[in-house]
Amino acid sequence: MSRPDGSRPDGSRPGGSRPDGSLPDGSRPAIRRLSSRVVYENPWMTVREDQVERLDGSRGIFGVIDKPDFALVIPAEDGGFHLVEEYRYPIGRRSWSFPQGTMPGRRQADPESLARRELVEETGLRAGELTKLGFLHCSHGMSGQGCHVFLATDLRPGETQREHEEQDMRQAWVSRDAFERMVADGAITDDATLAGYALLMLRERRAAAGPDR
Repeated sequence: MSRPDGSRPDGSRPGGSRPDGSLPDGSRPAIRRLSSRVVYENPWMTVREDQVERLDGSRGIFGVIDKPDFALVIPAEDGGFHLVEEYRYPIGRRSWSFPQGTMPGRRQADPESLARRELVEETGLRAGELTKLGFLHCSHGMSGQGCHVFLATDLRPGETQREHEEQDMRQAWVSRDAFERMVADGAITDDATLAGYALLMLRERRAAAGPDR
């Protein structure tokens, strides 16, 4: 469980460093944290400013956004995928993506439980089988937030349970060819969606190559 400033009870942060900047094995990272303060906080994130020291002894600041890890779900069915579309305020446009999200109030959650929750919440679909594809860091230059990627199959329809902020969301099934055309045409620009799709293709390629590959 993380604290409001992103640290864990032992003082370490999602990236693995200790309060003195050292790594768990005792070695020193290329950038060592000297101090940290929260400069902004809301129900979804905290922003902190760290005083840091580099290997050559020079000092500076590093701004870090702390958010809990999120789950992304690839709902696959009939040779295609279920996608969701909503207005993304920071980019000023609507955008298609795979269902994804975190727990409210920056709470931590078991990744698989979170994935099932997000799938039901945004699409109404229940997955008979959920397969972990991998874990990614979505923006490691400014945040320690990670993304747990799952493949959802054996889908059963149901009612959505969308949050108030998702009231404009809609969903659609698209074929795999259509999905790739949407990527090429710029209709899908979400990096986590594309990274998740890459993990799926890697899994499929390795499965086709056999157990020795």
